[in-house]
Amino acid sequence: MTTTTLEVEPDVARERRRPSGLSRWYRGGGIHAVLFAIPVVLIFLYFSWGPVVRGLVLSLQKTNLVQPAKWVGWSNFEYVLSDPGLGQAALNTAYFALLALVIGFPVPIFLAVLINELRKHDGLYNALAYLPAIIPPVAAILLWKFFYDPAPEGMFNTMLGWIGLGPYPWLNSEAMAMPSIVLYATWAGAGSTAIIYLAALGSVQTELYEAAEIDGAGIWRRVWHITIPQLRGVILVMMLLQLIGTFQIFTEPFLFTGGGPNNATQTILLKIYNYAFVNGDFGAATALSVLLALFLGLLSVVYYFVTKRWSPS
Repeated sequence: MTTTTLEVEPDVARERRRPSGLSRWYRGGGIHAVLFAIPVVLIFLYFSWGPVVRGLVLSLQKTNLVQPAKWVGWSNFEYVLSDPGLGQAALNTAYFALLALVIGFPVPIFLAVLINELRKHDGLYNALAYLPAIIPPVAAILLWKFFYDPAPEGMFNTMLGWIGLGPYPWLNSEAMAMPSIVLYATWAGAGSTAIIYLAALGSVQTELYEAAEIDGAGIWRRVWHITIPQLRGVILVMMLLQLIGTFQIFTEPFLFTGGGPNNATQTILLKIYNYAFVNGDFGAATALSVLLALFLGLLSVVYYFVTKRWSPS
């Protein structure tokens, strides 16, 4: 009994002498790590979440950023929601998002698959596909605006005239203005998105394509049964990013049509711009921005649950 006690006592003594977790953290330089991280965290919070908090406060004020702000509470939201032009702007934005999804979303996938199949000179094809992303958006839009000249001598009307079509009014038509903008947006964004799909295609097992070719599967069957399933995760993420981006469309309608003709291309962000920089009501502009952010957040949550069962495990 005495021997057992003598054997246990040194172990107990060593446990008592062993420093605690907090003491080990302090001696290991934990306090220095915290002191080093605090400025970084504060700077991140100030520049990342500071504008968000400032925007929420601004949405409850009436101000033109020159005169002192006046607290109005929810009046800005009531004013924005009662604006008769908000419904038209929301419908136009949703229409643009739908057209971009139907017309523009499949194009980068098709382009990536085409470049992936054309294995020879793929670097040149990658550069040509990415070329539109290099051109500054303002310069590209002004160039396309010249192409959209509604006169019979306009670039696109001349080309279509060779096959007996046109002339078309393009941006001057309420029915054609938004599809014309979507056509440009597809051209401008397809290349950079195709590069992402090409990078994802690099992870697809080549054995699957080889087995499909041995079985006599053509290119379209290989794309449908191998490429699309393998890219499913990337496609779902890119679709969500495109939806968020299209609901924030501004530059194209602003430079192409200014929201016309007859408000046919008036979008939510263009309306926010008009609130702030045309009417000088930054409170209303911020209130509409908050509503748009809430809508996009809700859309992202719904999209996540809807596509969860389609996502790869």
